[in-house]
Amino acid sequence: MRRVFPLIVILISLSVLGIIFIQMLWIKSSIDFRKQQRDNEITSAMSYIRQGIYDRFATKSLNLFPDEESKMEFIRRRFSSELLADEEIQSIIDRSLKQNNIQSPFAFVINNVYGYPIKAYGKLPAKVVPLEMVVTPEGGNVAKETLYLYLSEHDNYIISKVFWMIAASIVFTVIIISAFSLTVRTLFSQKKLSEIKTDFINNMTHELKTPLATISLAIDALVNDKVINNPEKIKYYSAMIKEENKRMNKQVEKILQSARLERQEIKLNLQPLNAHDIIRKVADNLSLQIQEKAGTLTLNLAASQFQVNVDEVHFSNIVFNLLDNAIKYSKQGLEINITTLLQGNMLAIKVKDNGIGMTKETQSHIFDKFYRAHTGNLHDVKGFGLGLNYVKALTEAQGGKVKVESALNKGSVFTVTFPLVS
Repeated sequence: MRRVFPLIVILISLSVLGIIFIQMLWIKSSIDFRKQQRDNEITSAMSYIRQGIYDRFATKSLNLFPDEESKMEFIRRRFSSELLADEEIQSIIDRSLKQNNIQSPFAFVINNVYGYPIKAYGKLPAKVVPLEMVVTPEGGNVAKETLYLYLSEHDNYIISKVFWMIAASIVFTVIIISAFSLTVRTLFSQKKLSEIKTDFINNMTHELKTPLATISLAIDALVNDKVINNPEKIKYYSAMIKEENKRMNKQVEKILQSARLERQEIKLNLQPLNAHDIIRKVADNLSLQIQEKAGTLTLNLAASQFQVNVDEVHFSNIVFNLLDNAIKYSKQGLEINITTLLQGNMLAIKVKDNGIGMTKETQSHIFDKFYRAHTGNLHDVKGFGLGLNYVKALTEAQGGKVKVESALNKGSVFTVTFPLVS
């Protein structure tokens, strides 16, 4: 899996880059093709204009020509656009442009051999480069006249013609990149989930292996001849089996409780309770564990209102899990401070410790199911990574919120808030 995963990411990345590159080539080819097509349309339109002007001049001369060659010979000797009205030339240009799919507004001027305008139509735009064409026939003996045609097209005319192609390409490229990002993100999530589940199985195996080994040893002792006739020994080993069995049941119950949380099957019995009394009770239950780490627990229960609308069992478990976490992730000389204060219509409970703290990365995941923070040299920390997930789920289920503030090697502060009784 470690080798396949990077390979999949590399292959998908190359595929996406290849698709983007091909799309860019396709768009460039479309723009070049449209430019060439436009040039051909303009060349054809200019040819139509010249021929239209010649035909109109020949018609106005009132001469009858036996063939085309005779007509062209007459035009070569006699042609002058001054014999045509401005409107006639404008009509010829307009018709020729439309026949070649050019719908742009236009203006024109025809200059004589000295550069003076002899025919004009429309306002000549200053910033437009005109299309230039000599309208006098080649090989003729008349003075040269030049047509300057101004097409009012915006700078991105060609781009606008293929805009839908570019827009569609951008949209589909964004979709492809989004799908790729989502795929990679899913792969990372699945990889991380797989690692978390592996850690969970290892932790669960370790947690269950110890009591099973103890029970096995106690059973072996019970059938020993030296113990079987000793009631005191039998009571001792029976109590040991019962205690270890209870310990296993607690571990299994944690996992079942997590499953019920995920399926939202836990029913809450919300009622007005004295939060300070429950906090004191939980603190007393954990006093021995705190003393083992040469620690101190300070209660600063200063909130003037402390009646909260919660489920007693789950509220107690939330406080217990926060204190248990503070004890687990600490060293000798532990200091825990529990403070209560009011935040609007909520009671805030802050649990502060001087433990090992957490990085920002760890803080973003500690409420995830099965996630366990890296503890450095503290290899004796036990658990399944379900405690803080339970705290968050049950706090929010009772209308509260939970947040954490921490810095590595400087301790942590967990804050849970619960609605006060009206």
